This record gives sequence, structure tokens and C-alpha cells, in this order.
Amino acid sequence: MRAEFVAHGARTRIGRLYETGGLRLRFPKAREICEGVIVNTAGGVVGGDRAQLAFSAAAGARVVLTTQSAEKVYRADGPPARIETSLTLGAGAALYWLPQETILFNRAALARSLDVDMAADASLVACESVVFGRLAMGESCVAGEFRDRWRVRRAGRLIFAEDTSLHGPAALLDRPAIGAGARALATLLYVAPDAAARLDECRDALDGAPCESGVSALDGFLVARLLSPSPESLRLAILSLFSHLLGRAAPRVWQ
Repeated sequence: MRAEFVAHGARTRIGRLYETGGLRLRFPKAREICEGVIVNTAGGVVGGDRAQLAFSAAAGARVVLTTQSAEKVYRADGPPARIETSLTLGAGAALYWLPQETILFNRAALARSLDVDMAADASLVACESVVFGRLAMGESCVAGEFRDRWRVRRAGRLIFAEDTSLHGPAALLDRPAIGAGARALATLLYVAPDAAARLDECRDALDGAPCESGVSALDGFLVARLLSPSPESLRLAILSLFSHLLGRAAPRVWQ
């Protein structure tokens, strides 16, 4: 899937859209800020699947991108599923990458990546979360593989690089240095000219949240980490951050 968004006066519209396979992009309602919802008509991904998504926001465009529902990753008997996302932000653009959680079924294998190339004065909110097992149905993820790779460049300079690799029994998440018993994890990145000035605001948003969390500021961006044994508690904490950083209600599918 590839999509390009352009600014038309105070509004943002879709410029180009290319869809293939089971992925579709829908637009629930025309607003000043364009909101796109990704729909996976296949209902999930399995080992060997590869999804490539590329989104660009031209100068001055404002875009929110999310997913219709949580992404399900089923058991893999061979190669891992791959979800590769690239985001490009032009001068003064704002792009909010807010997919709902990814749920790893027992013995699932997923390699996920996020690559961002943004202008110096662009603004980005990117949040990715993962849940180990269908906990609401009493099913746990006993074992599996999860790899996550983030690369963010601003004005051509690499400012954020992170790799996560979890492989083997889910009991690894019980170790204090890894997950301390959490089964739902999230990373939220905020990159904008005012990022450092919003550190206290974001910490206040998570004060009293029903999960373990922390927010740090470095080199013009904020990064928040969230851990919880409960996906519902993690989601509430993420929504609290959204309400502060977006300056508007979270995407309707999140509510």
C-alpha cells in the first residue's frame, strides 16, 4: 500500500493511493485533519506474509493514520510474517501513526519495522503496541518470536534507532529487566520542535496510569515506554497520551 497526502488550504486530501493484496485505506469523515483507517480484509497475518506500507505527507499536510482493529498475527510454522512501514514528512507536515495493538497468538513470529524520514520542522507521533496472547479470551502466548526495528531521520540525520528482539518462551517477559510480568508493551515517539517543552505534560498524563511507564526527552524528541499485564490498562494510558499530544480526540476506532 502507498498513499500520498497533500494540503489544500486548511484541509488535507489524498493525492495518490495504491492498494494491493488485502490492504485497503478508508476515510471515515472529511475533517481539517485527514484521518485514514487501514483495513486488513484478510483478518490477520500468518507466517510468510509480507505487508509493505508507505505513506507520505507533503508540505503542510496533516494526517492521522490508524487501523480498523487490532492486527492479529497467527501461528507461524515457517518464516515470520513481516510488516514494513515507511513514513515521509515534508516541511511543516504533521503525521500521526497510531495503529491499534498487534496481538501475537501462541507461537506467532513477526518481524516489524518502522522507517521515518522527516523535515526539520515536521511533527510526528508514532505509537506501536504489542500484546502477547489473546488474554481477554484466557489464551496466553507460550512461545514465539517478535522483532521490532525503528529508524527515524530528521533533516537527513538519524536521531532515533532501536531494535527489539524477543525469541523463545514468553516467560522471558517475567524477568525484571525485560518485562517484569507484562504481557502488553508500547512505545510512543513524539518528534517536533516543541518536544522538549512537553516532557512534564506527558509525564503528568501518565501519572496514576494503571501501568508501568516512563517518558524521556533527548535531542528534540520524546519517547514513552509503557508496560502492563493488562492490554486494557495499556490502552487507557496510551489514550491519555494521545489526548495531550494530538490536541484532539483520538481516532474514533480507538474509542
